[in-house]
Amino acid sequence: MRSKSLASALFALSTVSALPAFAAGPGTLLERFKAGVLRMGGKMADPPADGDLAALVARLFPEAKVVCSATPEVPGNRPLAAVRSPADLHDVDVGVVRAVFGVAETGSVWITGMQFKVNSLGFLAQHLVVLLDPARIVGNFHDAYGESPQFDAGYGVFMTGPSATADIEGVLIHGAQGIRSMTVVPLPLR
Repeated sequence: MRSKSLASALFALSTVSALPAFAAGPGTLLERFKAGVLRMGGKMADPPADGDLAALVARLFPEAKVVCSATPEVPGNRPLAAVRSPADLHDVDVGVVRAVFGVAETGSVWITGMQFKVNSLGFLAQHLVVLLDPARIVGNFHDAYGESPQFDAGYGVFMTGPSATADIEGVLIHGAQGIRSMTVVPLPLR
């Protein structure tokens, strides 16, 4: 019985046809990605002409006292190497991370534990700055699933804008259960 069921399942898998391609919306992948980020409550920031990402973060979040960066491109003042427990990041004002890739359709970014270094960085920080190589934006989630080697991680998450919740009257609140803002900076990987 078991071998018959297995043979049936294998046959079904062998006859699955490829997903159809879906027409892309107007604009470039980056333009569509930006529209998706804004639609989902996120923000976009142009990379600084002088390349000073730390100054950009300081301009975006002038009140921030604790900046914790998981990427060498932005120095922070809370080294992740000193974190012994995920809860140690409870007082982070701004977290900075580089995404693996983005999805234009929704403005989502794929980030794994390797990028976060400490997974709670993406959820306990008040604000999250995400660096994204524009060459790593795919059109939609069908294309994203084509990036399956990138899913080979112990932990990974598609993040789409800041945390949000709404009550029955439709009052929308950002940051109720997670980051209050997510700002994406389109910056090629060096």
